[in-house]
Amino acid sequence: MVALPPRVVVAAPSSGSGKTTVATGLLGALAGRGTAVAPFKVGPDYVDPGYHALAAGRPGRNLDPVLVDPATLPGLVVHGARDAELAVVEGVMGLFDGRIGRDPDPGGAGSAGSAALADGAGSAGFAALADGAGSAGFAALADGSTAHVARLLEAPVVLVVDARGQSRSVAALLAGFRGFDPGLFLGGVILNRVGSHRHEEVLRSACAEVGLPVLGVLPRHAELAVPSRHLGLVTAAEHGRAARAAVDAMAGLVAEHVDLDAVTALARSAPPTPATSWDPDTAVGEPVPGAPVVAVAGGAAFTFGYPEHAELLAAGGARVVTVDPAHDEALPAGTVGLVLPGGFPEEHAAALSANAPLREAVHAFAASGAPVHAECGGLLYLARSLDGAPMCGVLDADAAMGPRLALGYRTATAVADSPLAAAGETVTGHEFHRTVTTPRAGTAPAWRWDGDEPEGFVAGGVHASYLHTHPAGRPAGVARWLRHVAGARR
Repeated sequence: MVALPPRVVVAAPSSGSGKTTVATGLLGALAGRGTAVAPFKVGPDYVDPGYHALAAGRPGRNLDPVLVDPATLPGLVVHGARDAELAVVEGVMGLFDGRIGRDPDPGGAGSAGSAALADGAGSAGFAALADGAGSAGFAALADGSTAHVARLLEAPVVLVVDARGQSRSVAALLAGFRGFDPGLFLGGVILNRVGSHRHEEVLRSACAEVGLPVLGVLPRHAELAVPSRHLGLVTAAEHGRAARAAVDAMAGLVAEHVDLDAVTALARSAPPTPATSWDPDTAVGEPVPGAPVVAVAGGAAFTFGYPEHAELLAAGGARVVTVDPAHDEALPAGTVGLVLPGGFPEEHAAALSANAPLREAVHAFAASGAPVHAECGGLLYLARSLDGAPMCGVLDADAAMGPRLALGYRTATAVADSPLAAAGETVTGHEFHRTVTTPRAGTAPAWRWDGDEPEGFVAGGVHASYLHTHPAGRPAGVARWLRHVAGARR
């Protein structure tokens, strides 16, 4: 057991308040002055962690108590913050927004967090908290919210408030957010998009009325806009040098207008909560022999993945090699397993289609019965076509942009045995796309989702679906897949 590192959660009343600018800016500004800082993102978001990684110089990781056992999250923080001096956690949506449509866990989803918060653990801020474990506010929390994660980590919260169009009313907003859950420690506020010096004075006075310290004041700015598309921001890998410039601009803005010493002090006020570091070796179990080569698609088209996946594959005995389907014309030498993660292949369909040698290699590889794990964007790449552009033709399906965004957590049950899951196994995953496949499912579907709807394709060694899962949430699935890889190698 070790202690969780100093940590702070960057939250907001709602989406669009400036969390990503502040969190990325904090990471970059702290790293710029020599602080080793570890980045985390609440929820299943794949885009923000890419910008976090650029800012911090280490992988951005996700903390999702819906996809991963909540009791595992503190260990994931310890693992991701190895050798770091503090952790910055960016929230998702509004502070109390999370999974809907199911009963929440009023006890903190099995963590010791809510019980431990009440004792104060040596911090004036935490010592002032009410017990709150049975409060109506916490009982109403949705699973997977930023508040849920903050409680699991016993972390102080900084609220980023978009101050446009309000002055003293910000006091009422802050009072409401602070009082809604007595077991959550709201440690300060960063005011964003402040219009003038006079506006700042009034806002500071309002914050003083409710006793919340102002940790920073960011003026209105337009130069930090990052290009977006149908699923959110353009990924850092696609944005290239412009992404680096955007991260540097965020870091400069925060360094100039936020009290970094105060934020650091707040992070250090978090109690030294004991936790066992998540260990991929332990999680995946006995490694397979022979170091089989597993190719994982990367490059600009396939950026939706969790770093823990590659860590589990490597711990399970595989030699993990990246392949870029837009440029590489062959699978890595000796490949016996292929992972095609999500991303934006719809934005790179022309380049993927033009690389006929690799498309043909993937088709032949899948036809051989070798294990292929494709999620979302990987599913599109395996289809016959994507928006009319020829793809690998592994699946008897065509993909195209659809009329609306499909987004949300899903409970799925495996329909057929596959290298990834045994028939009847139930998992929790996440759907995030604006494409559709025709048909939606193959003769042997991958899953039956909420409402018993079939989805995805199982054929030979191929498992292809729109469902994203977090490998740290089901490492047994990675171990199962690797056993099939080892079998294919033999």
